[in-house]
Parts: sequence; structure tokens; C-alpha cells
Amino acid sequence: MKRVGIVMGSDSDMPIAQKAIERLEGYGIPYEVHIYSAHRTPEQAKGFAANAEANGFGVIIALAGKAAHLAGALAANTLLPVIGVPVKSSTLDGLDALLSTVQMPSGIPVATVAIDGAANAAILAAQIIAVSDPDLAEKLKNEREAAAEAVLAKDARLNGAE
Repeated sequence: MKRVGIVMGSDSDMPIAQKAIERLEGYGIPYEVHIYSAHRTPEQAKGFAANAEANGFGVIIALAGKAAHLAGALAANTLLPVIGVPVKSSTLDGLDALLSTVQMPSGIPVATVAIDGAANAAILAAQIIAVSDPDLAEKLKNEREAAAEAVLAKDARLNGAE
């Protein structure tokens, strides 16, 4: 199974990254976590992205706040899918990070999830890997079915139909 690379721009992003880690562990997807800054360690970030496919990664999740150039910098150096997680870390409540992550130039896409949306980033990474992993696809299908059943059970309780 392909691994997921989780790259944070700062160790302050770890509480948000933990949400992705927990999801990936729940799916049994191997992962690796790094701290590389698009601005402070650009060569290390570039090296990670450029070698990610050869190192067995299938998807990269990039978390960054404020200027949030990390996902774009990684995407510029790999053909692997990159999922950006804008992190709320400034007086703009993460809107600055969201716009920096989502506004990529044509030809260098970054899939972007909600501000602090690391759990959804992990689910999207799992869906990408599941394209070539039937067992993982089955886990995802079962999770969706369980979520739907939980909603319907709440509706039934609300309407006294238990």
C-alpha cells in the first residue's frame, strides 16, 4: 500500500495534523510526518516532494497557516496528488491560509480542504489510494454506510420511530 506523507510548516500545526494521523491509522494506511517550511527549509521541502513517489508515497498532505505556500511548493515538485490543509493561525482566522492554498496557478493543482480540515484530507488521501486498493475501498464504503445508518437512526429517534 502506498504511504501518505504529512508535511507541516511548523510544529504548531501538530494538533491539526493529529486529526489526519488518527484517520490514517484507522484505515491502516502507513504514513510519515515531517516539518518542512516552504520559506525556511525550501530545499528540504523540495527534496521530499521530488523523491516522494520513489520513496513509496501515493499522496502528500500539507498543513500550513498564514502565507501557506507549503502545499503549492510541494505540488510544484511532484506529480503526486497534494492535499492542502489551511491552518487557522492568524488574526484572519485561517482565511489567509485558505486563499494561499486554494489559489494555485493553472498546471499545479492542490486539492484543498476546509480550514483545519485534516480529517477530510486523510479521507481524501484514502480515497485516492483506494483507487488501486480494493480492501481500502471496502473500508471506505463501510464507513460511509455506517455514517448514513447513524444519521437515519437519529432521524428515527427524533421522529419517535425507534
